[in-house]
Amino acid sequence: MRYLAISFVLAAALATVMYLLIGQKQYKWRLPDDMPAPAIPADNPISAEKVELGRWLFYDTRLSGNRTMSCASCHIQALAFTDGKTRSVGSTGESHPRGAMSLVNVAYASRLTWANPLLDRLEDQALTPLLGDNPVEMGLGTRPDDFAVLLKTEERYKALAKRAFPNDDDPYSLLNGVRAISAFVRTIVSFQSPYDRYMGGDDRALGEAAIRGMNLFFSERLECFHCHGGFNFTDSTTHANARVEQVGYHNTGLYNVGNAGDYPAENTGLYDMTGERRDIGRFKAPTLRNISVTAPYMHDGSIATLDEVIDHYARGGRRIEEGEYAGDGRLSPYKSEFIRGFDLSDDERKDLIAFLEALTDPVVLSDERLSDPFNN
Repeated sequence: MRYLAISFVLAAALATVMYLLIGQKQYKWRLPDDMPAPAIPADNPISAEKVELGRWLFYDTRLSGNRTMSCASCHIQALAFTDGKTRSVGSTGESHPRGAMSLVNVAYASRLTWANPLLDRLEDQALTPLLGDNPVEMGLGTRPDDFAVLLKTEERYKALAKRAFPNDDDPYSLLNGVRAISAFVRTIVSFQSPYDRYMGGDDRALGEAAIRGMNLFFSERLECFHCHGGFNFTDSTTHANARVEQVGYHNTGLYNVGNAGDYPAENTGLYDMTGERRDIGRFKAPTLRNISVTAPYMHDGSIATLDEVIDHYARGGRRIEEGEYAGDGRLSPYKSEFIRGFDLSDDERKDLIAFLEALTDPVVLSDERLSDPFNN
């Protein structure tokens, strides 16, 4: 262990020297002392210069095909980097089958998006909203060279790209732009909620109702923590010191179309990737951090309020009485074993909601270091 500790010190010292040699500043994480750092890919080391470039690009509408939409259009800071819509809408007005996931603490996500087990790098995932056409999001797929042209010709970006990628013969590439955006997104971290302060030793940070709600949340009676556990309140988590990645996908009984276990055709979850019927309706459990500002809920935004979310889980699955999606989710043959239903008194329900609201971090929702630089 002693030699391992020494090797970490030497590695950190070497990294510092390298940053100094190339004229870059090491990025300083704003993390509690007991929180592990995010895992950073070896081919995209983080630096303050790269983060700065990525922040400008994240908010730039010129990265969409018709110059009307930026990454921030679907990831609004005040909404914990979601968009408040049931389903996201792309730059051409095309509606998406799913809602925009929060980008808060996405640096700790072992898998990205709602139901793609192959996506584990922001650098890879970012290409889909930028260039993808099924559905169209940013809509840059027909004009991918516009990204490099913008980096080369806009004076701000010319300077920022050269500082962010000083050893690259051509720093003005789409790939480097995506690397910079990914670096910025990784800095959207949130550990300053009342819950975090309470866990850090501030006994007054949580009221009595929230404490009672916390005990309910982590109880075997409700079983919330099985899918929404750990420091990021999700079971799909990794970090720099992780020995094993956690990855989880779950069918919560949201649908049971025709009482045959089916989900709407455009939203079949992991089944879309695997073709295995047992994977129908299995989606990633998102982080519950800042959950009070990320309504509507579920992958398709089909539940409007936290109170209705509790109704869904308390029943053990949603029942849809009529229409094309009619069926009883509680009876789904593919439903997770953790979705069993439970009884709550009115006071317990209020306590549980008080705890969920205590997961909101007001700092990350307004931090100027994460805000739109075009408006500063």
